[in-house]
Amino acid sequence: MRYPLASTLGFAMHASDRPDGPPKTEPALRAIAMPADANPYGDIFGGWLLSQMDLAGGAAASRRAKGRAVTVAITAMTFHRPVFIGDEVTCYAEIIKVGRTSITVKVESWVRRGIGEEQIAVTEGIFTYVAVGEDRRPCPVPPEG
Repeated sequence: MRYPLASTLGFAMHASDRPDGPPKTEPALRAIAMPADANPYGDIFGGWLLSQMDLAGGAAASRRAKGRAVTVAITAMTFHRPVFIGDEVTCYAEIIKVGRTSITVKVESWVRRGIGEEQIAVTEGIFTYVAVGEDRRPCPVPPEG
């Protein structure tokens, strides 16, 4: 089943439709899915994967904010394929919008199974973070540069 996340949000294509594999950018996070992260059937819990994606998106948002950034929304989340015990999960984060205090990040997750080299798109989502200061209140995102 196809979920039109990319087209709904103005992107050219789904991660699962990308003909040339995962993004060519540096990964934001890599993790191995372990037995404690799975249900009795060997499928990784969606919540575990969501938390990995949030960590990846949060790292990108914090770098852009040049400080603390907190998650305020997940406006879209699509699970294309399951993740299994032993899969190497790689999350790619791309900043797609910067507001006065907010940073919106598209996160794609891809897996490699076993010792194979094939990479498979498994999830994508849109996460929104807000830059916060020492007082933990929203603060402006600094200009790039």
